[in-house]
Amino acid sequence: MNENATKGAVPAKVGQYRPDLAFYHANAKGTGCALKLSLHPAHDDTDGCIMMTMANQLTVGDRRGPNPVFPKFDWDGRLTVKLDFSDLTRIVQVLRGERESIEDGKGVYHRTARFATRIVLRHMVEPMSGYSLELYRTSNDGKDESSARIVLFDWEALGLCLAIENSFSVISFGIPMLVEHDTTAYRREAREACNVVAA
Repeated sequence: MNENATKGAVPAKVGQYRPDLAFYHANAKGTGCALKLSLHPAHDDTDGCIMMTMANQLTVGDRRGPNPVFPKFDWDGRLTVKLDFSDLTRIVQVLRGERESIEDGKGVYHRTARFATRIVLRHMVEPMSGYSLELYRTSNDGKDESSARIVLFDWEALGLCLAIENSFSVISFGIPMLVEHDTTAYRREAREACNVVAA
């Protein structure tokens, strides 16, 4: 699925690889886009998030013949943004059909020391039914502007919505682990309360 997969790379050990949910939409005009989402659970005092990366199509490729050439995407010029709890709830509202777009088409803004990024997601019916996801990044000095856009089919949007919804627990609370705790006093009190009721 990843046309830019690293060849000859040493395989990661179990637990050392962070999988991405990826969508590759290349087209014959070379105006396609790829989207990757990576889940980062909450831990210690750090909130969880989903890192979203978009890369515009670089080459068209040619799948005919015995040696197909797959389209390539501009991962060096990629746009990346951190989607926090608030961003993700807005995205889910649109994907569920509760809203037509994020903030009535204005999108949501992120600002860093170097860039301002706007995330736009809207439901569309023409020229096809789907969801348009767009990223716009502008440097704070106004000299550098870039953007990326991908259109997700309805079925892709449904899968993305389910993936985000199912990630909220680890984004909010992290990955559960067993923590030793003594419940002796609680169990004793519960037994005593039962004995009182029985008497």
